[in-house]
Amino acid sequence: MSKRRISRAAIPAAVCLACCPAVWAQDAAKAPEDAASAASSSQLSTVTVLGTKQPYRNLSATGAMKTDTLVRDMAQSVRVLSADVLQDAGVTKLADALELSSGIAKQSNFGGVWDSYAMRGFTGDPNFGSDYMVNGFNYSRGYNGVRDSANTASVEILKGPASALYGRGEPGGTVNMTTKKPLFVPEYTLGLSGGSYSTFRETADLTGPISDSLAYRLNAAHEKGDSYRDHVMSERTLVSPSFLWMLGEDTTISYELEYSKQEATFDRGVVAINGQLGVVPRSRFLGEPGDGPHVTKTTGNQLFVQHYFNDDWSIQTGVSYRESSIKGISTEVSVLGDGYTFLRTDGHTLVRQRRSRDNSALDVSGRFELLGKVRGAGMQHNLLFGVDGYKFTDNRLQFRVRRLASQDIDLYNPVYGNPPPAFPAAPLTATHEEQRSKSVYAQDQIDLAAQWKLLLGVRYDKYDQSLLDHNSGLTVAQTLSATSPRAGLVYQPSKTVALYATASKSFRPNSGVSFEKQPFPAEKGKSAEVGAKYDSADGKISSTLAIYKISKNNVLTPDPRDPNNASIPAGEVQSKGVEFDLGGEIASGLLLSAAYAFTDAKVTQDNAAATGVSLVGRQLPNVPRHSANLLLVQSFKLAGNAATAGVGLNYVGEREGSVAPVVQADLFKLPAYTTVKLIGSYAIGKAWKFTLDVDNVFDKTFYSSSYAQWWVFPGNGRKFTLAGQYKF
Repeated sequence: MSKRRISRAAIPAAVCLACCPAVWAQDAAKAPEDAASAASSSQLSTVTVLGTKQPYRNLSATGAMKTDTLVRDMAQSVRVLSADVLQDAGVTKLADALELSSGIAKQSNFGGVWDSYAMRGFTGDPNFGSDYMVNGFNYSRGYNGVRDSANTASVEILKGPASALYGRGEPGGTVNMTTKKPLFVPEYTLGLSGGSYSTFRETADLTGPISDSLAYRLNAAHEKGDSYRDHVMSERTLVSPSFLWMLGEDTTISYELEYSKQEATFDRGVVAINGQLGVVPRSRFLGEPGDGPHVTKTTGNQLFVQHYFNDDWSIQTGVSYRESSIKGISTEVSVLGDGYTFLRTDGHTLVRQRRSRDNSALDVSGRFELLGKVRGAGMQHNLLFGVDGYKFTDNRLQFRVRRLASQDIDLYNPVYGNPPPAFPAAPLTATHEEQRSKSVYAQDQIDLAAQWKLLLGVRYDKYDQSLLDHNSGLTVAQTLSATSPRAGLVYQPSKTVALYATASKSFRPNSGVSFEKQPFPAEKGKSAEVGAKYDSADGKISSTLAIYKISKNNVLTPDPRDPNNASIPAGEVQSKGVEFDLGGEIASGLLLSAAYAFTDAKVTQDNAAATGVSLVGRQLPNVPRHSANLLLVQSFKLAGNAATAGVGLNYVGEREGSVAPVVQADLFKLPAYTTVKLIGSYAIGKAWKFTLDVDNVFDKTFYSSSYAQWWVFPGNGRKFTLAGQYKF
């Protein structure tokens, strides 16, 4: 029988191959033996499942690499967080998952309505939140709320530029989430949790066969609660049905729908007075409760097809269609005049602005890839050829009124509910932007010998961008192109050690226009990295040590002619660092996940000659030089049932607090902090499982990110969460 034949027992791995293609097969590991027997009786061989249920280790292939390459064979630092790791850590959203990896720092999160982070110091487009992918498709173009993890099978964190495979992106790295896939074995899980700040969460994960060749899965979640912040609330809903059709022995078709809705208070946080934090409680809300929530909606569709021609050659193709929007009104602290003072002369009255947003986006993308193996001269070439493209449309409509005395609020004794001022007839922003991209790429992973592996890849992108400003009637357009090469070498002197080196380039087009209404050149980055990976002989522990250097130019900096609204591409930044990740079973039943990063991410060129403020040599905003995290979970028996107890630590060093300073007084720092969490679980038989999580055990006051002294976001206070789960 051919190895390529796909059985129902191995179908989760096969679907992951079609989608990304990942073989992180914790779902396959769940299939009972009778399903495997049924598959065997049907005389179908299975695809090779590379991963086993070792949730704290990096053994498996990753979907973001598009091939079934094992992590130890990759010439880069990779961290794969399985659903088991996420569950042990009490993760319910993307931001919590990323705290388990090295070199990732929280960034200003646009009033708390979406995810924003920097990897190795590089942030992405702050207008949309940070870059991430779902099943290998870009999911950051457009407007997304906080990413829920209810339908997440794994979170893959790949460090370094990914432009050779995916085109535009930051040189710091890529995050890809694989979703849970349908199973041909019935499995149903319901969850309910409650905790501090009147937070309640309900989840459902239902899967099983519809027929011998068709299976379904339904993931759903709803979470609603208040906050440690006064007058701040959020409500999130996720519904994600998916279907898998085995069209034949060699072909699978899968479809996934993801609908999410978030209603959340737009909250810019607290202020720092002359750089000093803590002048008001972390709970102090400086907006207007009567503004209501910002509503973010996303509807995404993904369709994948995979077909095997024989043991060596296959095709995988997919399309994604996603609509997104954000709408709401907010009152925020603002600055006076053309300066950066946000207090009236009395020293306690804050200046505010009122803003209305009604933005929407449409992202359509597709790809077609051919994979094959060619052997000869003692070598094996693992080939990938692909073409992809996308069309992205973004409409923004914003109104603003500011600096009116009726909008002011007392910093120390806030009074809410003054009649809101009317918006002007003319919008602040009214634009229609279109982006189109067509690309071709190729990659060859060469097994030179038993100990040597070589990776060569290149991609060519052609990118068209146009922006229509409805206020002026002016349309600005440009066409860009970029060639992104990549090369890596892996040497494995033993079965437990792998040494690697890699170099690559990246690019990212800059959105918007200059003061003269001209488009910007694209940011360009280049990266070099060396590292070592270790997998213990008993297969229980894996680790990665990486040393890298990245530079990026054409970074936008404030234009002194209009620093509040205009930019020029005068900046250059550089990041150098060391990262260490470790995971596995370090003693009987004791699981460890640990990471440390030294990130020296600095400005190397700016517009000081025009602005009068030199940032050269300063650390990039919100990026600590030192950061670390630790998660220890011990499994044991209690009254004959399975139980766990664990502790987590998260350390974040001192950081620069101002994203775009234009005067010296803007500069300030966020202090370092360490938080502790406790986790535990208790299972009653195979059906019931209960968990208790305590975040920020010592109720530490800290500040997770900021944009400027008038927008500083404090971290969560102590929070208890008790959850129950029932499987049947």
